[in-house]
Amino acid sequence: MPSRKKKPERDIEKSYPIKSFADKLRRLADCLEQGKRFRIQVDGERISIPPDAIINIEHEREGSAEEVEFQLKWTLK
Repeated sequence: MPSRKKKPERDIEKSYPIKSFADKLRRLADCLEQGKRFRIQVDGERISIPPDAIINIEHEREGSAEEVEFQLKWTLK
């Protein structure tokens, strides 16, 4: 079996209009409920998230700013 080409490291934060973000969340929720892979494109790169990804929610507070992050983590096989 050929090995996968290693992808370069990347740390992108992309902003979306509310409607677009809500549409992505709906598609993600549908895939999670159906046990299907979720596919999304972020800043020109296509990403395929497996149904067994670990999901967590992170909350940060610093001074007068707060942040909530929805994270999906998985290992490339």
